[in-house]
Amino acid sequence: MPAGASDLYSSDLPPTVQRKTMFDLKALLGDQPAQSLDLIEEHVNPQFAKVLRIIGYDVRYVRGQAQYLYDDQGNRYIDCLAGYGTFACGRNHPVIRDALKQAMDMDLPNLPKMGAYRLSGLLARELIKVAPPGLDTVFFTNCGAMGVETAIKYARAATKRSRIVFCKKGFHGLSVGALGVNGNEEFREGFGPLGLACTAIPFNDLAALEAELAKGDVAGFIVEPIQGKGVNIPSDDYLPGVAALCKKHGTVYIDDEVQTGYGRTGKMWACQHWNVEPDIMITAKALSGGYVPVGAVLAKRSIHNAVFSSLDRCVVHSTTFGQNDLAMAAGLATLHVLREERIVENSQAVGTLLRDKLQALVPKYELLKEVRGKGLMIAVEFGPPKSMMLRAQWNMLHSIDASLFPQAILIPLLKDHHVLAQVAGHHLDVIKLIPSLVLNPQDVDHLVNAFDQVIASCSRLTGPMWEVGKRLSAQALKRTTQGAGAS
Repeated sequence: MPAGASDLYSSDLPPTVQRKTMFDLKALLGDQPAQSLDLIEEHVNPQFAKVLRIIGYDVRYVRGQAQYLYDDQGNRYIDCLAGYGTFACGRNHPVIRDALKQAMDMDLPNLPKMGAYRLSGLLARELIKVAPPGLDTVFFTNCGAMGVETAIKYARAATKRSRIVFCKKGFHGLSVGALGVNGNEEFREGFGPLGLACTAIPFNDLAALEAELAKGDVAGFIVEPIQGKGVNIPSDDYLPGVAALCKKHGTVYIDDEVQTGYGRTGKMWACQHWNVEPDIMITAKALSGGYVPVGAVLAKRSIHNAVFSSLDRCVVHSTTFGQNDLAMAAGLATLHVLREERIVENSQAVGTLLRDKLQALVPKYELLKEVRGKGLMIAVEFGPPKSMMLRAQWNMLHSIDASLFPQAILIPLLKDHHVLAQVAGHHLDVIKLIPSLVLNPQDVDHLVNAFDQVIASCSRLTGPMWEVGKRLSAQALKRTTQGAGAS
């Protein structure tokens, strides 16, 4: 900090006031781990807190480092959620943290608004270097949903059309515009008409896409190269066909890489597995390094120019914090770490190892249907067993709630093996693994052994499937009874 800078804030204040301005975060946290979920339940999201308690996910995490979380008892957990894919470089990466400290110590002229930004041009230049060909302009956002909103506006401005086509089961965020292209009804339910002219089609169906594009009114087609909900992987001809159809019908091809980008699938961008070049690419999550929210929408210049089409429209689309210096510093440092530590390559190598070892379990267990994925975006899918008694338990769980069975795997994974993971979507018998991309072969062995033991237990008649069924069905029955009483 420049000499005397701190005096600007305190030189005219009496000592008593100066002491009151001291802030001690460590002291504020104090015994917070014991209270944190109570405070969430009281002030933030009561239903979420209740769910965590019901399924035993109310662990008191106190520290995160690389691919691990640590609780207040000193136990280490392999984090296979990674903040929904945010921590590609691992939690609290020292290089990214140091970059943020440098930025704060420099007293940068953050967010001048009517003036030149110091860091956003640098980050934009670095992103364009690693982007698919043709994407040469960048708009910075705070999150993926804001990137989706941006892409919708861009597509409409570029084509002078209004309709957007999206895929069923696709996930593109929860703001109103993004929700309009969200292919999961459980997120749309209860919010009324969403306003946008949008049409859902099946994923991986080129005939359905061409039928819509041929109508001539579609501004953009938005698609995840690999769907996050379920980890659904397209056939090899699908995305090349998407690109060709969009070009043929003058529709903007929008590639949503919010979760799949920055090495998640073993390449910098998932679309690179199929050598396609989108017109717009939406990114977020991992660009932040897990520190400061940041997203980036990359677009072809012709599309950008259709939005910012004149001097008086130079800020026709903007966001308050989109180019803030700490977010830009986090992004620059993240790209540096991805490159210098060869994290994308590690995602490919370790992801292949994990997928192959999990796939080797499939012949052992009738409950285990399939393992699929790319890089460190992996789905473990279960299916109905053939044996009569196991199938009866399976059917019992699914008759109570179609989302219950995965908890029979997830709860003992967390409790007994310290593996944090989550179901891949509503009413899916799929567990998704999206750990930090710094996962190592020793972690792979732990994960495979954990799945092996838990699935073996679930294959016994008195194992976790039975226990979880009793526990969670009682909760489901309680909710049903309470709902009937309320009506």
